[in-house]
Amino acid sequence: MIDLESLGGIVDDADSVTAVVTAAMSRTEDPRLKQIVDALVKHAHAFFKEVRLTDQEFEQGIEFVKSIGEACRDDHNEAVLCADVLGFSTLVTLLNNSGSNGRTPGALLGPFYRGASPAHANGENIACEGSPGTPLFVRGRVLDTSRQPVVNAMVDVWQASPVGMYENQDPDQPDMNLRGRFHTDAQGHFAFRTVRPAGYPVPTDGPVGVLLAKQQRHPYRPAHLHFVVIAEGHETLVSQVFADDSEYLGSDVVFGVNRSLIGSFERHEDGAAPDATVQGPYYTLDYDFVIAKGTPTYPTPPIK
Repeated sequence: MIDLESLGGIVDDADSVTAVVTAAMSRTEDPRLKQIVDALVKHAHAFFKEVRLTDQEFEQGIEFVKSIGEACRDDHNEAVLCADVLGFSTLVTLLNNSGSNGRTPGALLGPFYRGASPAHANGENIACEGSPGTPLFVRGRVLDTSRQPVVNAMVDVWQASPVGMYENQDPDQPDMNLRGRFHTDAQGHFAFRTVRPAGYPVPTDGPVGVLLAKQQRHPYRPAHLHFVVIAEGHETLVSQVFADDSEYLGSDVVFGVNRSLIGSFERHEDGAAPDATVQGPYYTLDYDFVIAKGTPTYPTPPIK
């Protein structure tokens, strides 16, 4: 007869499940993987107990996760969007890029980063010819935590259009419009011309949109520019700069607004624009990025 007492994988009640599962995973050789999955099981099981999840609710949750996968396409990542609107992405970003040592805080990579943006010389325009919108001239520096210039840092920038759409969402925009890569000069300076972006709603045609509606939350983000700064010998910075007069600054649907990432989008009614061909109103933005010493990494684009 089998000695039932020796069968450690048998559960007796709800309270015994967590220990049985943890024991089954105990031979995991990768210590970091073991730490992460053990904690996931511990806290997930505690969550199920706290809310007394029903069979029907568990099935609905599984269906929600399944629907997130089904909503992913080459040009849209619903999984990233879900992590964003639940605050997961911002929390992880701040845990790893907190702004300590005077460095610029991190912000979300977001679901619209493509990578391989067109290379531009400093001062060039990332808005394709004929792109509508009020001109915006951006100037900045990349510095290390000692406030010394970082030479030849790559600054990758992308943004939504004046109607709040990224080019891969909008058939009226040319491919790679409002995206570009620049390199800092010997003083750490970079500069480019673009058009002022608008705030926009995150996609709501999938399961995340249903969740937001049930929570009675709006889907909007304030106007912003995305930046990735990569330099040899430094940690990569993924961040955003928000327009100081933008709507929804205090209620960003993905919780991405950090006070130190709010930039001054200064409006000029007319006058000597940095580009003499510009007539009428334009905006300027000056913003410096501070990056820490370390090993650079390269973000994985969530879309093609």
